[in-house]
Amino acid sequence: MTSNFSEPALQLCYENMNGSCIKTPYSPGVRVILYMVFGFGAVMAVCGNPLVVISVLHFKQLHSPANFLIASLASADFLVGISVMPFSMVRSIESCWYFGDKFCSLHSCCDVAFCYSSVLHLCFISIDRCITVNDPLVYPTKFTVSVSGICISISWTLPLVYSSAVFYTGISAKGMESLVGALNCVGGCQVVVNQDWVLMSFLLFFTPTLVIIILYSKIFLVAKQQAVKIETTIGSNKAESSSENYKPRVAKRKRKAAKTLGITVVAFVISWLPYTMDTLIDSYMGFITPAYIYEICCWGAYYNSALNPFIYALFYPWFRKAIRLILSGEILKGHSSTTTLFSE
Repeated sequence: MTSNFSEPALQLCYENMNGSCIKTPYSPGVRVILYMVFGFGAVMAVCGNPLVVISVLHFKQLHSPANFLIASLASADFLVGISVMPFSMVRSIESCWYFGDKFCSLHSCCDVAFCYSSVLHLCFISIDRCITVNDPLVYPTKFTVSVSGICISISWTLPLVYSSAVFYTGISAKGMESLVGALNCVGGCQVVVNQDWVLMSFLLFFTPTLVIIILYSKIFLVAKQQAVKIETTIGSNKAESSSENYKPRVAKRKRKAAKTLGITVVAFVISWLPYTMDTLIDSYMGFITPAYIYEICCWGAYYNSALNPFIYALFYPWFRKAIRLILSGEILKGHSSTTTLFSE
């Protein structure tokens, strides 16, 4: 007796090719939704972050060591959006890698490098904010443009060296040759990293993040104390002149900047922590995480690169004004670089 039902044929990434990976795509409706969601994140990262970079570099009022760090952070997020997210989108939705083995290594290298570049930028930004809030009188001599340049150089050099060592020397897969062989198929881009290097990656993420959390806790505590002192001073002397109100206005603006950067840090931690924890646990549990869980964690991390410009636009009036000037073409006019974006 023969069966009237037959097993559905397996879909392959490359039909009629020996050693092709098995393709497990989503249904057409789900694929359309995922392309829209993932594509939106990539477009926002590619379009939003250059606005931050242009704003800081064009307008002289924004030329400061802290803002140069922010512009460099936006550059890292932009590179995630343009060099990582589009190709990861196809890989995640189609469950195949169509861009070749060599580009797989380059893509993975860029992915890791720009991630760690972001966390190092945020770490240095938190140090900058801590100095300016806790010791504002000596801040101009401690955190100069040259110091900012050194921080930016470190934030780019170390991640690039680390990621190149992981993905181009092969030392990160030592001891896992059997798993590498099992995953080796045409149309795949699975990068295998052993437990030692996964633990190192976790520490490279966790250590700066812990520094950031500690520093921002201190910043918010000091900012709260300053707010109480300012309110007490103003309450005891209601007849203050406008010049005497200068310091409270500056202190208020700096506390708002610290708050905004704090929200940026919280968004970063929420975005990246699930992915970092998943990769750490997975390496010690035999890679048991379902593919869709891994992709959710991965895209949560990617989406962080699209969030920062929205945070700046939401909390910084000067950034909203800069965007209007950029999009309207006003920055092409003479002397636009001296435009006042905020008053002291």
